[in-house]
Amino acid sequence: IDAFKFTVESLGYEFQALDGQNRADVQLNQLDDVLNLDPAAIIMAAVDFSSVVPGIEAARAAGIPVIQFDRQITATVSDLTSVAGTIEIGQIAAEHTQRLLTERYGSVSGKVLQILGDPGDPYTLDIQKGFDDVMASFGDVEIITLPAMQWEASNAGDIAENQLQVNPDIDLIFVHAAHLAVPVQAILESQGKAPGEVMLMASNGAPVGLDMIRSGWEQVEVEQPLFAQVYGVAMFLDKLIAGEELTAGKYDVLGLEATLSMEAWGWNIKLPGAAITAENVDNLTFWGNLDAPTDPVPAVD
Repeated sequence: IDAFKFTVESLGYEFQALDGQNRADVQLNQLDDVLNLDPAAIIMAAVDFSSVVPGIEAARAAGIPVIQFDRQITATVSDLTSVAGTIEIGQIAAEHTQRLLTERYGSVSGKVLQILGDPGDPYTLDIQKGFDDVMASFGDVEIITLPAMQWEASNAGDIAENQLQVNPDIDLIFVHAAHLAVPVQAILESQGKAPGEVMLMASNGAPVGLDMIRSGWEQVEVEQPLFAQVYGVAMFLDKLIAGEELTAGKYDVLGLEATLSMEAWGWNIKLPGAAITAENVDNLTFWGNLDAPTDPVPAVD
């Protein structure tokens, strides 16, 4: 929120944030109310991928640009969607899985437990696709994949506990969000495991994940580049509000190479993630260190 407030206000707009309380009905009612205010644009992180569609369509019919942040709504057209490269996050996780297993065994072999988020969320399915596609080349790695329904942390803990009983030789656990790693760590500790004995990796780069790297319980966190996603919205905001055409291509966003493309659901800017390890965990460019950038919003011709 702070990063959005800074970037939007630096462009000369007033910024107001609303909390959908993780309820689709609340968010849809908020959209209805906002239409009466005739805002210059609406930036939203959708609670639900389908119920929000009528609100998006009503806003755009009223001439208000609608921008999706961190959620790819494909059932209707939005003016811009800013997302992490989730398939690429899975690919980066697979590369570090190879490295960690090789460091342990001298080759890419072993047993991996992959704990997804909710299987109804394309975010986790894309990460799984990127991870599985890369790891498919390594036949000596057994991968067990199970979902933590509704992204509930306790479900991830239950999965880890059950699987460690059935498969005590698990080498690495890959969870698709840092908050899912918290109960996994608790299970490992309760079983008398030392940090790193069962390696742990997560994606999204949340503060708790970075803290777990510092404590040695987590070896890799693949960051979802939230700050860059914010700037990816801000740098095109003037053009979207003015109704000007965007140009597909590569753009530098906070030092990351972003790709802007026209998709069936509208303009889409995708930003790559980065691997966080003990060597670079204190780098302030990672959003999990909670130091929002104050870089000027880049001008787009």
